[in-house]
Amino acid sequence: HSPQEQPGDKRSETGGVHRKEVCHWPCRCPPVPACIPGVSLVKDGCGCCKVCAKQAGEPCNEADVCDPHKGLYCDYSEDEPRYETGVCAYLVAVGCELNGVYYPNGQTFQPNPLYKCLCVSGTIGCTPVFTPRLAGSPCARAMGRKKTRQSTCSLGQYKQLQSTNYRLMSAYRSLPLVLKKKCLIQATPWTPCSRTCGIGISSRVTNDNRKCEMKREKRLCFIQPCLTSMLKKIKIPKGKTCQPTFQLPTPEKLVFSGCSTTQSYKLTFCGVCLDKRCCIPNKSKMIPVQFECPNEGFFKWKMQWITSCVCQRICSAPGDIFSELKVL
Repeated sequence: HSPQEQPGDKRSETGGVHRKEVCHWPCRCPPVPACIPGVSLVKDGCGCCKVCAKQAGEPCNEADVCDPHKGLYCDYSEDEPRYETGVCAYLVAVGCELNGVYYPNGQTFQPNPLYKCLCVSGTIGCTPVFTPRLAGSPCARAMGRKKTRQSTCSLGQYKQLQSTNYRLMSAYRSLPLVLKKKCLIQATPWTPCSRTCGIGISSRVTNDNRKCEMKREKRLCFIQPCLTSMLKKIKIPKGKTCQPTFQLPTPEKLVFSGCSTTQSYKLTFCGVCLDKRCCIPNKSKMIPVQFECPNEGFFKWKMQWITSCVCQRICSAPGDIFSELKVL
């Protein structure tokens, strides 16, 4: 026997080693498990049962699949010649950049006290690192009148409670809730525009689509023109320190990535302040915008159409995905 060959392994007619069968039909599935936050609930490699996907460094096989939403695959290179059991590893891919910091693909980091994030092929995914306060929790008991409430949860119970409450958190809820074709529409707030002047991009995660699946949605945003001479001409009302909005005198075509819109638009922009306040969109809607590219045809984007702005002292940096987070 070769060093890798185990007793009981069957050889094929050509002398190769057969892999053990891990899939059995008809399917017999245990109850659907409750995965901890950040771990995908997927169908196993046999196409039978819902399972918690294996994570980086964990063993995997034909049935126990690696987390596809984190760019993981099952590496069988160390199990030659059977290729029966592998280890979950990250695919070679591009990293991520957030607030000027570069993170390699597969790296876990915590840029905010409330969230832990993971870089996957240029996309950043985040999950909460805290558990909401539980009213009437079975793992808490009062320790006398003057003593504070202390937890009696074991580590396993705590993880289970964290997983259960994570599903009830309002991270993706936008009020009022809307039920559309048996799909409860949920969405994160739009991120701030990636540019303070000129055309930028903002994004959100929403399930407002035909399949009711959580997907990242992007839109164009245009907060202010980049012409400082134009901003200096904005008239601020007497006795005021801010002019929340302004418009260009005539409609103009928009230019994005070397392509221009087929129509001209008279946009509303957020204004300027004499003090340290900044003006941000307060009310807006989305419109479809079509661009025409020289010798390359047409493409369409959704764009934020600003209807009003508000001036405030809390000013977030462009592209700050955590600007909406608050400590409760």
